[in-house]
Amino acid sequence: MTDKTMSSEEVGRRLFPRQGFSSEVAEGDLERFLGLVATELAPWQVEQVTRPPVVHHRQEALLAVHWHPEFVPMSLIRQRLKAAFPNIQEALIIPTQHNQMMSWGGYSGVEVDCYAKKFKSKVQLLLHFTDEKVQEAHVLKSMLELTAKYRSSQLFDFMDTIIKPREERINQAAMATGADAEVVAFTRAQVTRIQTLLDENWPKVPAISVKNKLLKNWFDTLRPEVGDLAIGRVQAYLQAVKQIVKAHFPLSYFYRASEVIEEARNLGGGVVIPHPEEFWPILLAGYDVDGIETWNPQSQRYTEFLISVVNDQNRKNAATRRKQLIFMGDDCHMGEKTKARELQDEAKASREIGYQPAWDNLDIRKKLVIHGVSRRSVIREYRERLKG
Repeated sequence: MTDKTMSSEEVGRRLFPRQGFSSEVAEGDLERFLGLVATELAPWQVEQVTRPPVVHHRQEALLAVHWHPEFVPMSLIRQRLKAAFPNIQEALIIPTQHNQMMSWGGYSGVEVDCYAKKFKSKVQLLLHFTDEKVQEAHVLKSMLELTAKYRSSQLFDFMDTIIKPREERINQAAMATGADAEVVAFTRAQVTRIQTLLDENWPKVPAISVKNKLLKNWFDTLRPEVGDLAIGRVQAYLQAVKQIVKAHFPLSYFYRASEVIEEARNLGGGVVIPHPEEFWPILLAGYDVDGIETWNPQSQRYTEFLISVVNDQNRKNAATRRKQLIFMGDDCHMGEKTKARELQDEAKASREIGYQPAWDNLDIRKKLVIHGVSRRSVIREYRERLKG
């Protein structure tokens, strides 16, 4: 289904404002765009970042090796952590920006997109290092830079699919979400504006802002003038298009997972598999990793099973392989906390660096205690590995 089935008069009479169907950049669009790609924080955003809504007074150990600073300054994140966890006695905190190495307190980390050739799928790996081990890591840093550029190119395919358009993909997304010609036409016009603004202001756009979420965030800012119902329909359609684009995105241009692991090991780094529920075969691939993330906000259903898997593997391979550790990750994206509260994704905004309630779940703790595992034990053992 495309907007060709509707006349401009029919389109203008329906759910969206008539002016929204023009692909020409309108008054206020530039300000809207620059606000979305900006990385400097306004005072109200600083206030939101540094004042967490919940304080965890009783948590005394903090393990945070899967979280994303995005464009939020580390100094503000430190303030937030101090406010959220005032009684921490022991901690291991390592940022894992997507395809970009970042540091905190003597440690560096990154979450890498890569290709698992064994089962022909994209996977992600968390890499962790002491800072001194990656000061001269030119090969790894070049690999990350190329991966980041390739990953960001998905946004251009996303926009082109909507604008040019790729009819088979558009029809598939429209049918899956019930999007009518009006939704398709409005989305196309607005994405055309975004593409124009991106091209015209390219030198001003930070690389970290060139992401798929730019489109989602643009439409969210239109809610006050267009309405939640209309934008909700657009977002459903947009999400369907995005998933189709991702499904067709060539994976062979990513570095292979084995190559990434080999480079990390050459540098003396640690490797952790995050949210394995999304990449089940990776558990069977036999990769040389330090541990598996058994819980995060997106992967909670199989936590107890994954803990059993790790413990069984350790028991079977005790004589031949280093013990795998049990990790839990908060997968916090700090950029979400800079949005106006009414525009935040509630589930994502609720994530906090170092907040992993599964550690304190009684059923899960029972399994962990049997094997002598706790936040503190993982912090100490992983720290020793990274320093070794």
